[in-house]
Amino acid sequence: MLRGSRAHARWCRRVGITLTPRLRSSAAICACLIALVPLVACSTPPSDASEAATADTSTYALRITGTVEAVQSTAISVPRLQGPMTPLLIVRLVKAGTQVQAGDPLVEFDRQQQERDAFDRRAELINITGEIEKKKAEQAAAEAKDLTELKAAEHDVARAALEVRKNELIASIDAEKNTLALEQARARHAQLDTTYKLKRTAAEADLRILEIRQARAERALSYAEGNATLMLTHAPFSGLVVMKRMYRNGQFVEVAEGDEVRPGTPVIDIVDTSRMRVRAKVNQADVAMVREGQRVKVGLDGFPDLVFDGTVELLAPLASASQLSQSVRTFAAVITIDGTHPQLLPDLTAWVDVPAEPQQPAASPAAATRNR
Repeated sequence: MLRGSRAHARWCRRVGITLTPRLRSSAAICACLIALVPLVACSTPPSDASEAATADTSTYALRITGTVEAVQSTAISVPRLQGPMTPLLIVRLVKAGTQVQAGDPLVEFDRQQQERDAFDRRAELINITGEIEKKKAEQAAAEAKDLTELKAAEHDVARAALEVRKNELIASIDAEKNTLALEQARARHAQLDTTYKLKRTAAEADLRILEIRQARAERALSYAEGNATLMLTHAPFSGLVVMKRMYRNGQFVEVAEGDEVRPGTPVIDIVDTSRMRVRAKVNQADVAMVREGQRVKVGLDGFPDLVFDGTVELLAPLASASQLSQSVRTFAAVITIDGTHPQLLPDLTAWVDVPAEPQQPAASPAAATRNR
């Protein structure tokens, strides 16, 4: 700009024009305007053609984020045993990150206590079974003795009845004695018969008590043997082993061999990495762009080079409130991922690009009239 104003002053002196201070300032302004002309020309807005050429050509209208999870996964927990809730000692544990097949051993607990309990229950069952056999033998002997007495009483009644038939032929005093003897024989027979029935009922009750004890001992033995078999856990299906963490000594550490864990505590997770999906949340303002069955692109934040095809499998019909604001609502969406990769693992953050839906042309008034 300074070079332009100086050249203008030299030109004025050459042609014989005297520059006053006002004219000098005017010349400087003109030089500035001349210098700004190329800049203004470069900053002029583009034409419609150039604007269309530089417009965003991306086919994706929405990007949502979520977390990768497995379609099929299960947690392997410490078995809940019959009896007191005592901690179990881990004696063998599969390594984290191992790819296992269905039926492979995963974790084994110390089974000495369960085997000891099973041995005690088996001994108790054998003892009760012996008591039942002994009781049956005693009852059989007692029943035979009672039957003998009952038969003797029946014979006494029959003999007394025969003696009563002589009453017409003998003295009245002897006839009275025969009648009293018959009544006594009948009373004793009735008493023995009632006692026999009561003894059999009591014997059945005693035997039933022992049988109930035997059934309980059998169940206890079955529980103890079942507890022993639960000490070894197998994989329910093929997948990847993910180790759980537990709180110990003021910090969270991975479960390891030699740890004592309480029944019901999760130890490891089995994740089927052959089928993965992304669980994401869609803002209420963008939910109109997402629909079930829509094809999308899925990428991992930790591995930018990995991009997968996916499908929107589920879109929740009801919105849930945000934890930060009650006025912001989000819809849960589940996107299935096509294909697998060793780096496609659960709990990774992922992004999902939703393509823009093609715009439907507006109907003409005539067509709208025909539709009506």
